[in-house]
Amino acid sequence: MTEKNDNVRVRFAPSPTGALHIGGGHTALFNWLWARHNNGRFILRIEDTDLVRSTKEYESTIMSGMVWLGLDWDEGPDIGGSCGPYRQSERLDIYRDYANRLVNDGKAYRDGEAIIFRVEPGQDISFRDIVYGQIDVMSDGLREKDSDKLKDIVIIKSDGMPTYNYAVVIDDHLMRITHVIRGEDHISNTPKQILLYRALGWDVPEFAHLPMILGRDKKKLSKRHGATSIYEYRDMGYMPDSMFNFLALLGWSAGDDREIFTRDEAAEWFELSRVTRKAAVFDFDKLNYINQEHLKALDPEVRLSMVRPFWVEAGLPVEEVEKSRGVKYLEDSLTLMAGRGRTAKEMSEFSDYFVSFEPVKSRWNAEGLDKDKLREFFAAVFASTEWKAPELEAIAREWIGQHEGAKMKDYAMPLRFALTGMKVSPGIFEVAELMGREECRKRLEFYGLL
Repeated sequence: MTEKNDNVRVRFAPSPTGALHIGGGHTALFNWLWARHNNGRFILRIEDTDLVRSTKEYESTIMSGMVWLGLDWDEGPDIGGSCGPYRQSERLDIYRDYANRLVNDGKAYRDGEAIIFRVEPGQDISFRDIVYGQIDVMSDGLREKDSDKLKDIVIIKSDGMPTYNYAVVIDDHLMRITHVIRGEDHISNTPKQILLYRALGWDVPEFAHLPMILGRDKKKLSKRHGATSIYEYRDMGYMPDSMFNFLALLGWSAGDDREIFTRDEAAEWFELSRVTRKAAVFDFDKLNYINQEHLKALDPEVRLSMVRPFWVEAGLPVEEVEKSRGVKYLEDSLTLMAGRGRTAKEMSEFSDYFVSFEPVKSRWNAEGLDKDKLREFFAAVFASTEWKAPELEAIAREWIGQHEGAKMKDYAMPLRFALTGMKVSPGIFEVAELMGREECRKRLEFYGLL
């Protein structure tokens, strides 16, 4: 493990031209982990120089997505800091001043309203990337397409706005960024930025480029692979803790095959040196597994708070049940589910029968049932003096043992289906105990089974 450095300053710098997507969330998370691992600073900077597509609404949505993921920042446009402003649109005078300095030093020239940085031949602009290792580049490789002419770098466009490669250098230096952690698609931009750092006489930060995220078909992640916005996963019932856990594993390993961990554990274990070069695959099966494990580990009241909105959305009488049976009944019903359901939404669907009998009726099918035998069986079970799962099961087994050829599954399965409308559920006698004798009686009588 490397020694911690509390001078570490990293940044996440999204463009507010859309919601926070998986790639952006992944980059933000790795920056946050490195800052928290080192007790350093995590800075949010808004790169809004695309005045046509940038909106305050998208900026707000990006921040909300980060808050949902649990990625708090130490400096930013909403909370300020010693290196502001933190929106590029508010830093235009800064960019113009440094561009003029480069012109005055003979390192850039004007072309109408634009300012162009001159690329000189023969410069070694190789750099060592923390993830990808040594990357060797000469300035002679920065040429116009299909030409031997070196391609100079536009730093201020004719509309007065800075270009990405220029503004990011100015901002990262003035904000004292020590580590630039971003997607591997930016590797090709790095040599141009190094030239600008040198021309301005500034130290170059360390670079760590993160692996690309692919779909299962090994193609770049896009909408065809499913949801790409962080908020879409929230709306599908995924938890922020599990989404954080899953994103952390895309290109990084906690070691010792550990796949389930908390934010604090991830921050303690995180090392940039353990980020892989290999493209990461967005595996929904793994996300579902991680979410299910986190869902199982929740405190009952928190789990209910995750599932309850989906019951309400499905039109189930949640408030009525809370008043008549108490909140604890609903908490206990989800505890009894013992992890069934990979998302809060799925758990709500698997447990609807605890909230209402109506969805059970719609699933009921009495085809092939011997109602006379079932009535005998249920009558024996309902004669139980104590409505507890062990006693109910003991009576059921005793009855089965007294009737030649009878098998538990032939009686327990119709009971399960009558109470839940499901072929799979937690132990049916545990379900019956929690529902209570009178609710179970009501349901069986509705079907004429008692």
